[in-house]
Amino acid sequence: MERGTNRGTRASSIANRPWYARLGSECGQSLLETAIILPIVLLISVSIFEFGRMYQHIQVLTNAAREGARLSVLPASSKNDVKSRVTQYMQDGQLGNYAAATINVDQSVTLTVGAGTATGSLVTVNYPFSFMVLNPVAKLITSGSDLGKGVLTLTAHAEMRNEIQ
Repeated sequence: MERGTNRGTRASSIANRPWYARLGSECGQSLLETAIILPIVLLISVSIFEFGRMYQHIQVLTNAAREGARLSVLPASSKNDVKSRVTQYMQDGQLGNYAAATINVDQSVTLTVGAGTATGSLVTVNYPFSFMVLNPVAKLITSGSDLGKGVLTLTAHAEMRNEIQ
């Protein structure tokens, strides 16, 4: 064989082999690895976004309950005023299903302050939360299960001392 002749590339040499000799080649290995790993990486990425969204909802609910408690401790406030303030805060926080939230206001809670007691207000907000992507994926994976059908109930509490003692 002369020096400088083109022996061909590895791909062409594999393609020229008989079928039984190609069984040990690694041509499709990276494609197969990608096909196995890509759904797992996408599921992890979507999970990070979904749990971040849930955390944002928890923060809005906590602040809404705190705003309601701030209004509830005032002498002239009513339960309807508190509920409308909490609902407005959830709406301003862009919670999609704010109308389905349940808001409980108790303006006569006994609080322990040092060695004594005082009256306070407790505002509790329960919000139905469902994952946008993870619930349908769970339904695909476990079709007979209740895993992807449920709704999580996020709960936030805020308790403050009443102004009039």
